[in-house]
Amino acid sequence: MLAILVMGFASGLPLALTGATLAVWMRQDGLSLTAIGLFALVGLAYNVKFLWAPLLDQVRLPWLGSRMGRRRSWTLFVQAALFAAILVLAGSDPAGAPLATAIAAVTVAFLSASQDVVIDAFRVELLDEREQGAGAAATQVGYRLGMVASGAGALYLAEFFGWAVAYSGMALLLLPAMAVVWATPEPSVSPGRAGAQAPAQWLRAAFLDPLVDLARRAHWVPILVFILLFKLGDALAGVMTSAFYVDMGFSRIEIANVSKVFGVAATIAGVLAGGAIVYRLGVMRALLVTGVLQMLSNLMFAAQALVGHSVPMLMVTIGVENLTGGMGSAAFVAYLSSLCSLAYTATQYALLSSLAAVARTTLSAAGGALAQGLGWIPFFAASTVAAIPGLLLLLWLTPRAAGAPGEATPSKAPEPASP
Repeated sequence: MLAILVMGFASGLPLALTGATLAVWMRQDGLSLTAIGLFALVGLAYNVKFLWAPLLDQVRLPWLGSRMGRRRSWTLFVQAALFAAILVLAGSDPAGAPLATAIAAVTVAFLSASQDVVIDAFRVELLDEREQGAGAAATQVGYRLGMVASGAGALYLAEFFGWAVAYSGMALLLLPAMAVVWATPEPSVSPGRAGAQAPAQWLRAAFLDPLVDLARRAHWVPILVFILLFKLGDALAGVMTSAFYVDMGFSRIEIANVSKVFGVAATIAGVLAGGAIVYRLGVMRALLVTGVLQMLSNLMFAAQALVGHSVPMLMVTIGVENLTGGMGSAAFVAYLSSLCSLAYTATQYALLSSLAAVARTTLSAAGGALAQGLGWIPFFAASTVAAIPGLLLLLWLTPRAAGAPGEATPSKAPEPASP
């Protein structure tokens, strides 16, 4: 669990370096809002990582792979490349050479998304089914601590020592994670049959067989729809919370203190509680309990709109929202992990997590128009209602889940073929 916590930290660390932290750097260097907005496109790598996940799942690294194992070798290789890419980004000049900065940022995002693929597979394969809830909590806690380090931590360093030192310091934080990966045993999962295959056969085994395996399980279409919908209400409300705080009259300092400090602590408490709930109740029942709490928490924003500018009320609102959101995230990660066949862990988890991200990025894009047309209180009521279809589908899926009652278990797929 300590190893998974540290690997989760490494996964969360690069996110702000190509997002919020980089935006502050560019704005301070005088770049236009249009240019800063275009830089958000570097994050597309996180949404399409399933496209190259089969290569990380199936290809064994020459020399290093035979000595360290498939997961450990890929993780260390990607982290070493990510370390170098962040150092390159540290030496860039957004104002003087924006194209070079963009190329460095895209490289960091690509390697960060690749690191997510191999670390997710590493975690799923290290743990047995009953441990997945605790593993989901550990990786979520580590992920958020990594985001705090590259968000608030990098800004503090930049304030006193400059941007180059700040980004270099973030690169150095990867070194302890690499040491942990080095010391963690390789999961006892077969990397596939030895021997060469024809290119067409290998491509089928690497790219098509994981999808066929998902489609073989019972109720696979409702499962995919549920993955798409489970976080919809949460995402719909979350995309507009920053604008809501401003409209309620909160200052930037008040928002930062409550949402970025107190809120992160509440989220960490939530993911730990979510992991415990999964352990006690099982994945499916934990999803139902945390999903209902997550849905009801949206009504806290409606209550905040009634109260108006009140920092104590804001602490209650953000505390409840982040606590229940963290619980739901821990249960959801455990559920996605339980769906993956051990032969295709990296590919299937990347595909499922990318599908889950659609609600956060695409389906929630209508949040602004809804808030504009309805007003804040009806909008947050609507975001609560938006969570109901996912919960109804969950109620339908729970008694039909494979394995033990109320549980989702991965199918036993054939071993993947090596190239």
